[in-house]
Order: sequence, then structure tokens, then C-alpha cells
Amino acid sequence: MSEKKKFTIEYEIKSSPRILYSFLNEPNGLTQWFADDVSVRDQVYTFTWDGEQQKAKLINAKENKLVRFKWLDDEPQCYFEMEIIQDELTNDVALGVTDFATEDTIAERKLIWDNQIEYLISVLGA
Repeated sequence: MSEKKKFTIEYEIKSSPRILYSFLNEPNGLTQWFADDVSVRDQVYTFTWDGEQQKAKLINAKENKLVRFKWLDDEPQCYFEMEIIQDELTNDVALGVTDFATEDTIAERKLIWDNQIEYLISVLGA
């Protein structure tokens, strides 16, 4: 089995960190752009896409800064993280996404993120 590699992508988002954060860690916010349905119980989020469920544990959260999830059925070193990056001078806000994929699926994973973040931006009206 080929090793998964870490990759990071950054997206410019016109939103306040506070508003953006609610779309990253609240089931209600996540449902609007990330998955068809999201529920949470004891830090374990259940994401549903086309009737398929995947569970991820919230392993790190810093208010208005970042969320890091770990898929329960994934390799131990893998996670996905969404970090809100604010430029101190311009106050511009970006969203950094860190994820893991095998060499041959990285391009595909990046495309999926591009699409998801596009949804997010349209939901934010940014």
C-alpha cells in the first residue's frame, strides 16, 4: 500500500475569522458546504455524502483559528485540518487546508477541496 503524503492548499476568503470558524466546526455550518449531513457526538463528527457515512474525531480546535479532524478508519498519521490565516497588516483572511493522499490521488483530492471551498465561498457570499 502506498504511503499517504501530506499536502497543503491555501484559499483566499473574504470573511471574518469568527464567521468562517462557525462553518468549520459547527455541524450546521459544515452541512452547508462540506457534506450533505453532519452530526456530532462526543467530539466525533459523522459526515454523510450520498448516503455514505464517514466518521472523524475532532482532535484539535482553536477558536477562530483552526480545526483538525482525524478519520476514524484512516492511517494513524493522517488527518485533515482547516486553518484560518489572517494577515496582520492587511487583515486579509485565507483558509489553509492540510490533508493526506497517496501520490496518485493528490491531484484528485485537491480538486475535491477546490470544489468544496468554492461552495464555502458562495455560501459565505464572499
